[in-house]
Amino acid sequence: MENENGVAEHETKKHKGKHDKPKPWDEDPNIDRWKVEKFDPSWNGGGMLEVSSFSTLFPEYREKYLQEVWPSVKSALKEYGISCELNLVAGSMTVSTTRKTRDPYIIMKARDLIKLLSRSVPAPQAIKILNDEMQCDIIKIGNLVRNKERFVKRRQHLIGPNSSTLKGNTVAAMGSFKGLKQVRRIVEDCIQNKMHPVYHIKILMMKKELEKDPALANENWDRFLPKFKKKNVKQKKVKSKEKKPYTPFPPPQQPSKIDIQLETGEYFLSDKTKSAKKWQEKQEKQAEKTAENKRKREAAFVPPEEPVKQDRNVKNDAEDVAAMAKSLKKKAKEFGKQKMDETVNAEAYLAETGEKPPKKKSKHRQG
Repeated sequence: MENENGVAEHETKKHKGKHDKPKPWDEDPNIDRWKVEKFDPSWNGGGMLEVSSFSTLFPEYREKYLQEVWPSVKSALKEYGISCELNLVAGSMTVSTTRKTRDPYIIMKARDLIKLLSRSVPAPQAIKILNDEMQCDIIKIGNLVRNKERFVKRRQHLIGPNSSTLKGNTVAAMGSFKGLKQVRRIVEDCIQNKMHPVYHIKILMMKKELEKDPALANENWDRFLPKFKKKNVKQKKVKSKEKKPYTPFPPPQQPSKIDIQLETGEYFLSDKTKSAKKWQEKQEKQAEKTAENKRKREAAFVPPEEPVKQDRNVKNDAEDVAAMAKSLKKKAKEFGKQKMDETVNAEAYLAETGEKPPKKKSKHRQG
């Protein structure tokens, strides 16, 4: 756009974060942004104009414990000008402000107190939430995993008071703002199976040691921290059932007990005969069971077969004898062949040389 003098005017566009500019006190190291200043009653001398109250239900198993610790809870809230009521009929706890209440945020602390008491947090620990530097967080974990069995197994890694894990869909945590942020991350990673809580604790312990070294205050600690790889555990494969072929006809009706008795002829037997038959079957089963148990007992006393260790010398002797027998057999075969070559037919030899064979002398002499 141009004005009457012909000078172009730039329209200023509104955008998000226009005033989010760095302030001089943002980088001031002397300012602790996590610190909560303690409330002074002189800041609110007139008290509260309206009455504020909160109520919460508690499970039945907490009734006996709350009756025992309620006087201490009541005296702790009285110091801050908060009234409390324990209703055993309705199973609820109620806190409300009074004329003596000065801190406007203490009613929120009292609400957190009864929430922690209803979630099985011990009373001495829950009363600490009334301090300004102590905060609490209720972490919902029930909707992070769909499979109920996996959810129960992963929830067992979260140990509560007296080294026990309570049944529920929430986790109650207490501490500073920074600590609660770390606890929420640990709990969510545990339920989602991203990292085991033990590994998170190891990393926090190493960070605590690194904070003591002033030379590493402005450096990146990633090179000092361990890196854990996620291990994929093989899951059991569910055997899928084989689908039977579809048939429009219904399955045949199974024979009833009376039909089976009619086929076997047992239906027409008398009660005395039936009882005798049952007794006989029972005796046969007992005899089979007794024989089986006896066989199992006797099997424990049968000595195991000892492995036979063959001596090396015996093995070598057997090999030598076998080699000797083979050698003798070969020599006998060669000797027999040589003997056959030496045996020559005399008549054939004389025929080749042209000499007549000598005449045989007659056994009878001529007279």
